[in-house]
Amino acid sequence: MVFAAPNDALAGAREVLDTDPSPLHASVAHQVIGIWQRDWGDMRLALDHLRRARDLAARADSAEREADVLGTLGVALVHAGRTRQGLDAFERGVERGSGHTRARVLYRRAYVWWVLGHHREALEDVRRAIPVLRQADDVIWTARALTLRATVHLALGAVDRADADFTAAEALWDTTGQEHDKADAVESRGLAAFRSGDIPAALRLLDDAEERYAKLGTPTFMLQIRRCEVLMAAGLAPEALAEADAAIGVLDGIGGQSTRKAELLLAAARAARRAGDPHTAIARAHLAVRLFAGQRRTWWETHARLVLIEARVAAGRGSGRLVADTAAVAERLASFGAPAAPEASLLAGRIALDLGWTTDAERHLAVAARSRHSGPPLARMTGWAAQALRAWAAGSGRGVLEACRRGLDVLDDHRMTLGASELRARATEQGAELAALAQRASLAGGGPRRLLVWSERWRATVLAAPPTRPPADPSLLSGLTAFREIASRAEAARMEGRPVPALEREQRRLEREVRSRTLHMRGDAPGDGSRFDAGRLLERLGDGDGRLVELAVLDGRVQVLLCGRGRVRRFEAGLLAEAEAEAEHVQAGLRRLAHPGAEARLPLVEAAGRRLEELLLGPAAARLGDGPVVVVPPGRLHRVPWALLPSLRERVVSVSPSAGSWLRARETEPPPGGRHVLVRGPGLATGGAEVPELAGRYGTPTVLEYDDARVPRVLDALDGAALAHIAAHGTFRADSPLFSSLRMADGPLIVHDFERLARSPYRIILSCCDTARFASVGADELLGLVTALLPLGTAGVVASTAPVNDAAVVPLMLALHKGLTTGQSLAEALRDARTTLPEDAVHQATGWAFTAFGAA
Repeated sequence: MVFAAPNDALAGAREVLDTDPSPLHASVAHQVIGIWQRDWGDMRLALDHLRRARDLAARADSAEREADVLGTLGVALVHAGRTRQGLDAFERGVERGSGHTRARVLYRRAYVWWVLGHHREALEDVRRAIPVLRQADDVIWTARALTLRATVHLALGAVDRADADFTAAEALWDTTGQEHDKADAVESRGLAAFRSGDIPAALRLLDDAEERYAKLGTPTFMLQIRRCEVLMAAGLAPEALAEADAAIGVLDGIGGQSTRKAELLLAAARAARRAGDPHTAIARAHLAVRLFAGQRRTWWETHARLVLIEARVAAGRGSGRLVADTAAVAERLASFGAPAAPEASLLAGRIALDLGWTTDAERHLAVAARSRHSGPPLARMTGWAAQALRAWAAGSGRGVLEACRRGLDVLDDHRMTLGASELRARATEQGAELAALAQRASLAGGGPRRLLVWSERWRATVLAAPPTRPPADPSLLSGLTAFREIASRAEAARMEGRPVPALEREQRRLEREVRSRTLHMRGDAPGDGSRFDAGRLLERLGDGDGRLVELAVLDGRVQVLLCGRGRVRRFEAGLLAEAEAEAEHVQAGLRRLAHPGAEARLPLVEAAGRRLEELLLGPAAARLGDGPVVVVPPGRLHRVPWALLPSLRERVVSVSPSAGSWLRARETEPPPGGRHVLVRGPGLATGGAEVPELAGRYGTPTVLEYDDARVPRVLDALDGAALAHIAAHGTFRADSPLFSSLRMADGPLIVHDFERLARSPYRIILSCCDTARFASVGADELLGLVTALLPLGTAGVVASTAPVNDAAVVPLMLALHKGLTTGQSLAEALRDARTTLPEDAVHQATGWAFTAFGAA
């Protein structure tokens, strides 16, 4: 009962003790209280109760009762970090018990062997226990033993064996009322899904398990450790770190299991390293190593040492001593049969290579490279990364490119199993090293065209295929509606100066719920299998004056790839870090110029534009020709207002996340019917003054304004439209870019809403602030409003990279639409619209802030 209904069991045990029970019955009651305190309370109290249960069993002269308590006490002692005492308790329990009782003690010892990382000993004990438990028709303990054996198989990388045991255990759990054990089985299936590479299923199952635990009112430390692992694999390391640290705080507050604290510290160290915080990773990993060593958990200690070394390397502490330490860790992990062994060998090889120790590097990399042909996707990625470094060290450019291609193909297949665009984007981070290595090899031994191909290979890949449509899930739809209602109420309260902490807390809760459900989506398409073709790009650009400028970044410096007239040329420009800093200065200047009275800053902003041109285009600026230019910047330069650069100011300029994305936009056909949609949301200073005039120009457009501009109606109108113009306040969320929004009458229209469209508008104009801001994630991916639209059928977008003056936007938008009615593209119409604006600073800054994306 203590696992089926733990709180009821605790109350029942206390009632028994209040009735002056016999030693036998008192032993059972103290054991139940000890189990409850061990798993969900204070470990010190747990040990007190379990020792009393053991002594009472001896007084009752029941060897079987004493053996059973010794098994429970052994688990508690190990979790308290007293490993030797715990193993001694198991030895006595196995000696005292017989038959069925001994099998239960063996199961518990197998569990402890798993906790300690002694997997072969765990399999031996559970092998001895299962036949006896089955013969006794002990369904509950047989199911527990099968679940444990499956978990051990997972630790050894035997996913198929684990799956078979989980399936058998689940069939048995369905015949029982053991709700806690059922939740544990769901949690374990989530771990199995993760080990097999199915991240959406893993997140769904872990969330399901958490809901089950919540109904029982029990803490979920092991589940949190596992979810941290899945979040890290999904590229959500900061969230994993926050979850692990919060769980450590709760565990410390209740005096909980020392073993769980060590595991949480290891999870936090891994998350901090992947989040780019090596110093936090070193601190967490160092403490985890000390705890594991004190608990005699060699398997875990070795994994913690690997993370500690990785963090030290990330902090710039590579040395010959670290090569030896990493090699020793790799050897020990391999002796355990741990799936992390290739990672350690890869790290040893990488450090040795950086030190110029090519012979040592080859030895370690060769070991790591063995994993490239089998196992889950990330293990194969490790193997191909090792093979690529081997080829690099041997001076084989062809070998580097082949290994990089094979490794990125593995990651492509894995990425397309993810349905959520956020997970797809973040997963690309795993391929960043391979992509960079391939670019270096291309630069060293190939022409500009090869560098272009590899620059495209891992740039904006998420936009190559639409995200999986969110399911018609009533819970998801009701969550979105509730989120919109709460967000709208919070915004109204802020405008009235009322406090909103309760509304903000509820809004964050609903955001987490919506995001959680979208992350569960599994990819439903393998992708189109197409690869970027430089020849097709050059053919599309033609022999005229059109140019496409792709900016690649190698070792911190911008490489300009100028495409046009049948060839690709390379120019070297400035440092990326300096360009980023200059772009931030420009953004600050544009924000000031959006308000009257800042005219003195106009020359400063124009000067910054000239410096940006030198840093980003270098000598290529003088070779752009006279025709239109498509700029393909890296993700970290997405906020550059390209029209401010002198060589682009009088020119037709459009921006694309990748050359492949621009090609797809060029080849996108407009929808039949030519339907136009005009929307204006609440709160604009001008009231969206351009909308009524535009309505007269387009004959009979769909116009949604005031109370009619509600999210469901707006989405219905936008679906499949030829042109949409939305005048509404935009909000960019750097902390959660897919909750970036446009304000409608009933609340925010967010990116998740756009992803539900069957086809987004062919052209869309967003005449509001910050709608072209993105979060740069993964290898070179962007998340935001514009990038949500491009894979869904939108071929062209006009949006702003900076705050703009509402009044100055109106004449710009009217001039823009005038050009569109004469058949111009968005980029052409925007260029001409800028020339019609007054020459004061506010209007000039407004014109520069808007950018045309895509090719329509």
